[in-house]
Amino acid sequence: MGKKARELGIQIGKLPTGKKNCITDVAGVKVGHVTLDYALEKEGEYACTGVTAILPHDGNLFQNKVTAASYVINGFGKSAGLIQVNELGVIESPIMLTNTFGVPQVNQGTLQYMLDSNKDIGIKTGTINIVVGECNDSHLNSIRACPVLPEHAIEAIKKASDEVAQEGAVGAGKGMICFGFKGGIGSSSRVVAVEDTDVSFTVGCMVLTNFGKSSEFLKENYMVLKSQNESTVSPTDGSIMIVLATDAPLSSRQLTRVIKRCGIGLGRTGSNFAHGSGDIVIGFTTAHNIPHSTNELMENRTQLREDHPIMNELFAAAAEVAEEAIINSLSQAETTMGRNGNTVHAYRFIE
Repeated sequence: MGKKARELGIQIGKLPTGKKNCITDVAGVKVGHVTLDYALEKEGEYACTGVTAILPHDGNLFQNKVTAASYVINGFGKSAGLIQVNELGVIESPIMLTNTFGVPQVNQGTLQYMLDSNKDIGIKTGTINIVVGECNDSHLNSIRACPVLPEHAIEAIKKASDEVAQEGAVGAGKGMICFGFKGGIGSSSRVVAVEDTDVSFTVGCMVLTNFGKSSEFLKENYMVLKSQNESTVSPTDGSIMIVLATDAPLSSRQLTRVIKRCGIGLGRTGSNFAHGSGDIVIGFTTAHNIPHSTNELMENRTQLREDHPIMNELFAAAAEVAEEAIINSLSQAETTMGRNGNTVHAYRFIE
């Protein structure tokens, strides 16, 4: 595995990172990966894919929901569960990432995990909204073989940890391509301090990168080797999934405003949000514990004032973590061979 951008001397943005420079810097957030990397029975066919699970907290996600929102930058995608997230403003399941044709299986596996953990779902209470995001990894992965199974989703959830998450060609990122080179999973975090107080908030991000042509990459911003060749490899229906986590007390509407700024970080790397790209952001805040069942008529929540300067700092943090997470997905990925011997090379940064 390669090094994070900062280990290579690449400084992105002005705000300080969290201790781990990872989405798991937001207290309670956990990440788990399952990576599939093996030849299939049919000659030339290869499983080069996986599943990534992001848990907003380590409790029962259905019984204790978090405030959430999603934002579609460009809608060429096949994600599941986003309509209800935006309608109700909460997330009640792990956030799952995988390849495009793996969405049904990952949805099923996650559903089974949540049903096993909540015996009342669908009987004494309502149904559950599972959230799954995807990118198309068919250049390296035999996507038609559908190697991702429901049990892989369950395994990813059970493996979830609050340690520094693995990045690069792991989990859902195993077969992904970014700017013609090996992409995949990337993460970063920022700490935003409220001036003249001891109050601070953490913003973390995890991306699944699978977008862009080599010629679009704004490499001059990232200290690249002059000998780095252009790549002719381009992801099919290239996309990016961006997951933003924070502990800042925001309403769903305010969270939407914050996660929109992730698009700025994406644009800074060189993306033009192409026609065939599913560029989607999912965000949540751990500041609110929203019980599934209560007899209370009224609900009280704390949220930041819209016109406080801290909102602009959160906007800046969202842009910075998205940009750095994308670069980390490139810098940490390794050269990968997959279907029919197709090979995608790692990007080489100045060290």
